[in-house]
Amino acid sequence: MQKLPIGIQTFENIRLNNYLYVDKTKQILNLINHGECYFLSRPRRFGKSLTLSTIEAMFKGQAELFKGLYAEEWVKEQAKNPNPVIKLDIGALSGYKNADELNEYLVKNLEMFLYLNDLDIPTEKKADVFLFCIISRLYKQFGKVVVLIDEYDKPITDNISNLKKAEEMREILRSFYLVLKSSSQYLKFVMITGVSKFSKVGVFSGLNNLNDISMGEDYSDIVGYTQQELEDNFGDWIEKVSQKLSMSREELLKNVKLYYDGFSFDGITRLYNPFSVLNFFSKGDFRNYWYNSAMPSFLVKYLKSHKIKEPKEYIQKKVFEDFVNLREIENATVESFLYQAGYLTIAEKKGSLITLDYPNEEVRSSMDQLFLENFYNVEGPAFSDNIWMALENNDLKEAVNIFNEVLKGIPYDDYPNRDEAWYRTLFVMLLRVIGITYFAEVHNYKGRSDVVILLKNKVIILEFKFAKNSRQVSKMRKLGEEQIKNRDYASPYKNTGKEIITAVIIANDDKRQVTL
Repeated sequence: MQKLPIGIQTFENIRLNNYLYVDKTKQILNLINHGECYFLSRPRRFGKSLTLSTIEAMFKGQAELFKGLYAEEWVKEQAKNPNPVIKLDIGALSGYKNADELNEYLVKNLEMFLYLNDLDIPTEKKADVFLFCIISRLYKQFGKVVVLIDEYDKPITDNISNLKKAEEMREILRSFYLVLKSSSQYLKFVMITGVSKFSKVGVFSGLNNLNDISMGEDYSDIVGYTQQELEDNFGDWIEKVSQKLSMSREELLKNVKLYYDGFSFDGITRLYNPFSVLNFFSKGDFRNYWYNSAMPSFLVKYLKSHKIKEPKEYIQKKVFEDFVNLREIENATVESFLYQAGYLTIAEKKGSLITLDYPNEEVRSSMDQLFLENFYNVEGPAFSDNIWMALENNDLKEAVNIFNEVLKGIPYDDYPNRDEAWYRTLFVMLLRVIGITYFAEVHNYKGRSDVVILLKNKVIILEFKFAKNSRQVSKMRKLGEEQIKNRDYASPYKNTGKEIITAVIIANDDKRQVTL
């Protein structure tokens, strides 16, 4: 059984140490054979860095790393006349204090390439001058040059709350990347990747030969795992985790798909996030791995300064296909940020109209957690174990008390239009973040129950009611109890052998709390 390359983004490391590698060299060869200068935008943890590392090894002709892969013969031929490769990770150093510090970082990295190739180092310490010198000198000595740039936009997105500083960073990067156009006769291949697409317009304004493949069908699966790739490459791991969780192969795959599949950048191809898949098979547990790996700071900063709506408002969100194009940071929409950060994906594409939605359960849970922590001031770990234990122990009163503690931290003035649905949605968000299995608005032959919680040995059926003040609480409780009984909400679960618990939760808006 091959090891899982969690956190490993170097192709050479993966291949030399027998880590599992999903072969993407067919898609990469398609890039190489049909163009020279590319741009790719994808969310974090999606395999962009590994893709660039693979391209680097291909052009260097490291044939020993490609045995058994699609590009094996191509790389063997390339090894006879390899190309020099400049590979830069602009995001390796975060928190640039100013444009001079960014320039210094770029210069130091380029100096290394000159030093390793025994080339003269320019006296003028400007990043664009250094880039031109290294390209032209490498070309003169070794032939056409390959340039690979990862996280091209991080200095800009890191300063999203300081537009003046972001613009300074953008000017440095604009002149730096413009060298790629003036040096085009020396270049064999260029690929630039990052999270955001909106920065591309200003940064690459003069680089008109850059082919943006971010939303095209031809290269939609160049990063991420398709369903077929998952089943073809993770067979041993699927069997191992199936046994651990006492699930059939089919049941496991169904749940893995529900939790981690669904990303699409063309509206057709559906993809798994590699980071989540690798962590799932490693831990053998359905958890939220993606959100907890790292939060893109630029996203939170932006959303806090703009009018983000509650998570439910972005379900089946309609936008036009240019919603991420021709926009700089100053004018970018909330949904464009959420899409580029991976929280929303293309559910459907019809002509120029795109439907955005959450790709899977993990991301929907991530969005809830982002909203709870950053806008409702709720820290997930502080309540998760307690509310889970309360439900397991049939202590609904304690579960309600924990919910009220959550409500105390919410800035109510920011959400003046509270109603039954608002309280119910917040409660469901808590359940989703915790990882409790639940269903909302469950239909039966007589009506629709608000929330049904499924635990190992019990079913908890909750009906939510809204009271504007304390005088209405008793009336709304009685109404809810009659509704549960008369509409027979418990009927679908009577033959399951599980204990059935029903309760009415009253949202007393006057006191800004809930009660049983």
